[in-house]
Amino acid sequence: MSSVSRKTLLRRLFKGATLFVVLAAVLVLVRAVEPGTEAYSRFVNEHIRAHGPTGVALYVGLAGIFTCVGVPRQLISLAGGYAFGAFWGTVWSTAGVTVGCMASFGYARFLGQSFVQRRFGRRIDKLEKFLARAPLTMTFIIRSLPVGNNLMTNILAGVSRIPALPFFAGSCLGYIAQNFIFALLGSGVRVEPFWRTAISAGLFVVASLLGLWLYRRYKVDVDAMTPPE
Repeated sequence: MSSVSRKTLLRRLFKGATLFVVLAAVLVLVRAVEPGTEAYSRFVNEHIRAHGPTGVALYVGLAGIFTCVGVPRQLISLAGGYAFGAFWGTVWSTAGVTVGCMASFGYARFLGQSFVQRRFGRRIDKLEKFLARAPLTMTFIIRSLPVGNNLMTNILAGVSRIPALPFFAGSCLGYIAQNFIFALLGSGVRVEPFWRTAISAGLFVVASLLGLWLYRRYKVDVDAMTPPE
């Protein structure tokens, strides 16, 4: 990995860590001013938790829509953890973000080719070259760290010649670790806030170190495979 790529990766890891710290601080504030969160809690209770499969479908649908408009998947997972707990929050947030991934990929492939090609032609070529080595594995690596831009990755991959199914499978599997970390963090709003936040922070560090190892292992050019933010 070149010194430039290493600096780029470290900078984006720092942004991911900053996002984690900010969200954790927000959750602490939420607990401190709990009366101010009644409207959100009432919406979750009335429209999601109380409606079983219908509530799950609503959350997954909203998660897909939010993914398509660029909402960070960490926020989506955080909300899923609050609504469903760590395990099911991970499951349903991963489902929703994957749906959004498929929708934005499909839009780019079938409707947005010309515009995206004109705007990001060089980036598309670099991303395609990276993913073509092993589409499922390389996509998994991209998704394993909180770096880059999830929506832009979907769109650029959509206009490339990368096959859809390996990209979707690698994305879904790669989302799980980070989604679990933030779903666990979100579940701490209601129960065991200190320990769940501490465990989430520890897992975030472990996942980041694992991601660094993967980047070194595959000699990744970070500037080539992480689209502009």
